[in-house]
Amino acid sequence: MARRGGFNGGAIPGNMSNMLKQAQRMQRQMEEAQKTIEEKEFSASAGGGAVEATVTGKKVLTKLTISKDAVDPDDVEMLQDMVMAAINEALAQAETANDELMRGISSGLNLSGLPF
Repeated sequence: MARRGGFNGGAIPGNMSNMLKQAQRMQRQMEEAQKTIEEKEFSASAGGGAVEATVTGKKVLTKLTISKDAVDPDDVEMLQDMVMAAINEALAQAETANDELMRGISSGLNLSGLPF
């Protein structure tokens, strides 16, 4: 009886097996790296330090400090802008750190043996 497609005896060819091991190793590295980033804190300030925001790698705001000097009842919009600027900068730092970490991990992945 003739064989139909598939791998010989269900075994995975050597190159494919190596690629699967490499992908599993990379997945573990990415999970560890993600955990590391999520535990880090990123801080940024605005208005010359009048407002400071701290976020985690999970992009959760954990601390917001506003100097008394930044509070001007006649100019609430400026305070709002400083708060948004500080938070957005801290979030951008977290995102950049995550991107750099993932880029570093994925750069070691050799995809040259793939058929596509």
